[in-house]
Amino acid sequence: MTEVIGWLLDVYAEEDGITLWLLTDDDKRLHLRMEFDITFYAAGDFNLLRQAWKYLKEKDVKLERTVRRDLFLGERDVMAVTTSDPAGLQKMFGELQRQFPSLDYYDADIPVTLRFIARTNTYLLGRCHVRFDEEWIQSIEPLSSPWEIDPTPIPLRILTLAPDCNPAIRKPKQLHVKYGQREYSLSLDSPRPFLIGLKADLQRLDPDLILTDYGDTWLFPQLGAWSEETGIELNPNRDENRQIMTRKADSYFAYGQVTYRGAQSHLFGRWHIDRKNAMSFGEYGLEGAMEQARVTGIGVQEMARKSPGAGITAMQMLTALCNAVMVPVQKQQVEGTKTLSELIRADHGGLIYQPLIGLHGNVAQIDFSSMYPAIMVKHNISPETVGLESAPEGLIPKTLRPLLEKRLMLKNILSDLDPRDCRVGILKARAAALKWLLVVCFGYLGYKNARFGKIESHEAVTAMSRELMLQAKEVAEDMGFTVLHMYVDCLFVQQEGFHRSSDFTPLMNAIEEKTGIPIALEGVFKWVAFLASKRDARVPVPNQYFGAFQDGTLKYRGIELRRRDTTLWVRKIQLAVLEVLADANTPRDFVGRIPDAMALVEGAKRDLRIGRVPLEELVVRQRLSRTIEAYKTPSPAARAALQLQANGRQFAPGQSLEFLFARNATGVHAWELDETLDSGRLDTKRYCKLLDRAVQTVLDPGKPLLVPQRLL
Repeated sequence: MTEVIGWLLDVYAEEDGITLWLLTDDDKRLHLRMEFDITFYAAGDFNLLRQAWKYLKEKDVKLERTVRRDLFLGERDVMAVTTSDPAGLQKMFGELQRQFPSLDYYDADIPVTLRFIARTNTYLLGRCHVRFDEEWIQSIEPLSSPWEIDPTPIPLRILTLAPDCNPAIRKPKQLHVKYGQREYSLSLDSPRPFLIGLKADLQRLDPDLILTDYGDTWLFPQLGAWSEETGIELNPNRDENRQIMTRKADSYFAYGQVTYRGAQSHLFGRWHIDRKNAMSFGEYGLEGAMEQARVTGIGVQEMARKSPGAGITAMQMLTALCNAVMVPVQKQQVEGTKTLSELIRADHGGLIYQPLIGLHGNVAQIDFSSMYPAIMVKHNISPETVGLESAPEGLIPKTLRPLLEKRLMLKNILSDLDPRDCRVGILKARAAALKWLLVVCFGYLGYKNARFGKIESHEAVTAMSRELMLQAKEVAEDMGFTVLHMYVDCLFVQQEGFHRSSDFTPLMNAIEEKTGIPIALEGVFKWVAFLASKRDARVPVPNQYFGAFQDGTLKYRGIELRRRDTTLWVRKIQLAVLEVLADANTPRDFVGRIPDAMALVEGAKRDLRIGRVPLEELVVRQRLSRTIEAYKTPSPAARAALQLQANGRQFAPGQSLEFLFARNATGVHAWELDETLDSGRLDTKRYCKLLDRAVQTVLDPGKPLLVPQRLL
């Protein structure tokens, strides 16, 4: 019997159990095995269940009649199906479902990592004590928890591979390699020596993570093609018995827009993350992806590519498993019908108190900390508890409570650290990763396809949030404050003579005492501007504002700087204008700095006209919302796609296109075209209009103060 202590890197299914990879304290990578039975359930018509029983008796499974809990329906008589072949589960279940589609199925599509965590309490990336005989695990004991604030750092070996250009634009000539402090390049001129060199590097370095640019869409598919061409086998997996697992590209609708997810290449025994094709990785990096993997139970390379919604779903599944609640394969409860008047009364969403348009001095922004999840936890709002006077803690609050507590502790640590502390970046990434899980948990509470969603619980949360915001407004006004704006979970308040953070502490204490929800001071603005609609200057726009805090730090929401389709050049100039204005201590000072801001803008326009602005800063990035053929009037992105389509490129809805505005027949020049746009063909007038619009956004709030000044 051998005993080791280390970090759990990877878990995946095999035909006779599961495989685990362990990074030990003495820097070894162990490939271990574990017997692992998996059970799923079927419920429904008794005669159908009898037929399904007869069908399954011919399979290598164990069958049993039992009673299990459905979150919505309570205790149900079910047929339990147990297999010792985790890898074959999906095929067997798929066949069963096709034969008996009318039955209700549970626990059939739960990731094996979640089953492993629920059974052993050992989490991904966590430390554990393992006893094994040969390669078979006899026992595994967790030594850490995903809720630890300061987990022991994992000594990962990271290999970075990146081509010298975007393969979609031109053929790469070199692959840049980085490992620790070493950096070098491998020539791509000849596949054979390249493969030999890369294979030697993989064997010598034995990385835990291969971090790539275009690894999903170019490098790994290209490696496969070259291996077949040359006869040189190169398997990037640490597990030599497995091949790369690939997933096709697809387009899907999420968060109100069409999203494109590129093809994926997943490894076994080590991780692969494509920085150009990772949804969450781009937001908060490796530390954030690892933090989400710890708390969700989804592997790092999976979680780096998935939305936060997939993460919160996994956490709910895990909570259900640990509390003997069955997880439906498909949601069983449909939303009940409502009359039009009932729909109108049911849900008004979060409370919005329209802002007072214009510039305002000495304004405090006060935020409820994670308001919606905090409401769910404090008031025990969950699909199975909504409408009940008294109920045990629900599944959703059980899931969210540790998440809320951990993020709050991380934020408290950050608030006490010097901004120059080397830990700040890591802690911010981890806190951001947790924040996004909390952000989506509310949406999934009412999402029609969510396993544990129920619209009535969703409505209960928004109703409670509106009440809390009204309570906060009442407290503020009773204490002599003017409420300038409220938006869902934050309010902007002002009182004559109040400009220090401490001036607002009594108000915050009073609101927290009244509502029972934690409150935080985002900051005190020297000045803040609430914006009007571009279409009608009399109409305010919620959550569109910018301002400078007392320390000069800028904050902006809803303006061009925050838009992904704004060019880098426009963003840079708009930010530069804001930085000029940030020196102002009062709204009146703001107006006095407008001439300096305009001089800066005119200089930027001159640079554009004489060709001093790099074309890279003028690239526009837009998303295709449909197929190219579906456009009646092609958008600029669609026109760019048509240019590339003529060169053999294909595009799907949700993909982003990069282009320049040009003086030609189509008005655009696709950035990925082989030929470079002549600077004389650049549509400088179009770019100047875009800049003027962005500058107008930040200068318009000062105009009402500018007129009286001129009259004087």
